[in-house]
Amino acid sequence: MTIKSKDFIKSVCLAGGAGLLLIAGGSLLLEACASLEEEENISALWQPAYALLEAKGNLARRVEQAYAIMECCELCPRRCRVNRLAGQKGFCQAPKNAKVYSYSPHFGEELPLVGQNGSGTIFFSNCNLRCVFCQNWPIAHEGRGREISDEDLAEMMLDLERKGCHNINLVTPTHVLPNILSAARIALKKGLRLPLCYNTSGYERIEMIKLLDGIADIYLPDLKFMDGDDAERYNLAAAYDYPQMARESIIEMHRQVGDLITDDNGIALSGLMIRHLVMPNRVAGTEKFVKWVAEYLSTGTYVNIMPQYRVEYLAFEYEEIARAIYSEEFVEAMDWALERGLTNLDERSLAQLSYFVKS
Repeated sequence: MTIKSKDFIKSVCLAGGAGLLLIAGGSLLLEACASLEEEENISALWQPAYALLEAKGNLARRVEQAYAIMECCELCPRRCRVNRLAGQKGFCQAPKNAKVYSYSPHFGEELPLVGQNGSGTIFFSNCNLRCVFCQNWPIAHEGRGREISDEDLAEMMLDLERKGCHNINLVTPTHVLPNILSAARIALKKGLRLPLCYNTSGYERIEMIKLLDGIADIYLPDLKFMDGDDAERYNLAAAYDYPQMARESIIEMHRQVGDLITDDNGIALSGLMIRHLVMPNRVAGTEKFVKWVAEYLSTGTYVNIMPQYRVEYLAFEYEEIARAIYSEEFVEAMDWALERGLTNLDERSLAQLSYFVKS
């Protein structure tokens, strides 16, 4: 079950009393107990995690650490070790500066991210994974987009905040992590106060996720495959280690931010939200996925089991995944999740399940 910020604060106040300063789920809640009677102020008390880190004087150091890694790039499990600061390019083909395809309020994300005004989504070009069924292949594979400075990226974040977006949703961020940290710090100094949502394929090094500790408020990883052979087969370059890297990183994400916490309007403030795409012929390993979530995270983890797989890009060349999923495959996947006791399944996935069951 998603935790409301008000309920979370109440439980803490009962344990610790008024005037408490608490870091919860990677986010800062200031003097919350004293303000419980003014419910409309609860969201105003919240501050993003990166603001606390800056107040401690540690955010600048994280930016420096991240940029130092680019000199012999090991930002992702590919560990290409090229000097991106000198213009060299590795597997992802990303330059030194961030490359952005588009940014805008997005209303197709999970409801706790979308709210009334949308999720402030920034689509970064290039990718360190490159699935053969990628729906965003012109951006991820071909690298369409324009190169921008960290200052320009900060202005994008601030513009999304001015538009009323509820968060900054960083799509495919792994290979531009240093640029994101730098831009977030620049934007913070100019007034940015939105949660940072790290929206990743899951192909991460745990060391880089640890670098994000106290910076990312919301983690939104995919867990695409549970079997290394499938991960290797359906990526353009071998990614046999994907399941291991994704699981290790997601456990660390959960350690940092815990289960999803929302404000009184159901808008996400902090926490882990996992996506899992149901694929034809059980290729994604969904039964193993829900079992793993229940055993290694919590049954209250926000999980979006997605039915929208479609045959894109090079998927036509692979017989096992060269079709859409059947409704029975999605119902089976959701049944597995319910049998494992997962209690915080995505609202729209549950609605889809209800529709298929009644049909």
